[in-house]
Amino acid sequence: MDLSNLRPADGSKHSDNFRRGRGHGSGNGKTAGKGHKGQKARSGAPRPGFEGGQMPLYRRIPKRGFTCRNSKEIVAVNLSVLEAFENDAVVSVATLIENGIIKNPKDGVKILGNGELTKKLTVQANAFSESAKAKIEALGGKAEVI
Repeated sequence: MDLSNLRPADGSKHSDNFRRGRGHGSGNGKTAGKGHKGQKARSGAPRPGFEGGQMPLYRRIPKRGFTCRNSKEIVAVNLSVLEAFENDAVVSVATLIENGIIKNPKDGVKILGNGELTKKLTVQANAFSESAKAKIEALGGKAEVI
C-alpha cells in the first residue's frame, strides 16, 4: 500500500458528474430537486440557523457562566470496589472495564481511599489520592501511575 494505490471505499463517494435540470426524461429535470418556488428554491438561500429575521434560537437562549476547554473528566473509583479482584491481581483500566466497574474511562481514572482493602493488589491508574496510595502500599501492594 502506498499513496498511488489509495482510493475511497466503495460506495462512499457519489459521482459528481450528475447533471441536474436537463429535462424530465433525466429524472431530475424542471425544478432540479428544489421543489416549487420559495426561498429555498432560489440561489443564495440563507445560512444555516437563519430564521427569516426572527430572533434565532442561538440568540434567544440565555448564556451564563464559562466552560473551561481544558478541563478533564476524571472517573473516580473507590478502594472498596477493588475488593472484587483476587489477591495479587493486577488492576488496570482495562480490567476495570472488563469487570463492569467502569463503562467509559473518559479522560482518566483516579483511585480514591473510601472503604477498606484487604487484598494485596498492583493497581495501575492515572491518579491516586494520598489515602488510597497509603492503604494499597500498607498491604504490600503497588500503586502505579500510568
